[in-house]
Amino acid sequence: MQDSVLKAWIWVRTLPVGVIKDESGEGVISAAIAVLIMASLGALMWIGFKAIWGDVETNTKTHVQEIGN
Repeated sequence: MQDSVLKAWIWVRTLPVGVIKDESGEGVISAAIAVLIMASLGALMWIGFKAIWGDVETNTKTHVQEIGN
C-alpha cells in the first residue's frame, strides 16, 4: 500500500503545471487591465481639465476687457 501511495504522490507532484492549474499570463492580463483603467481615467481627467480651462480662459479675457474699459 505504501508503494502505491508514494508512486501516486510522486506522479501528481511531477505533473506539468498546466495539467493541475495554469496561471501563466495572469500578471500580464492584470497589468493590461490596470493600464486600460488608468488610461481611461487619464483621458476623462484631460477632457475635464480642458473644459475647465476653457471656461477660465473665457472668464479671464472677459474680466480683463472690463478692467481695460
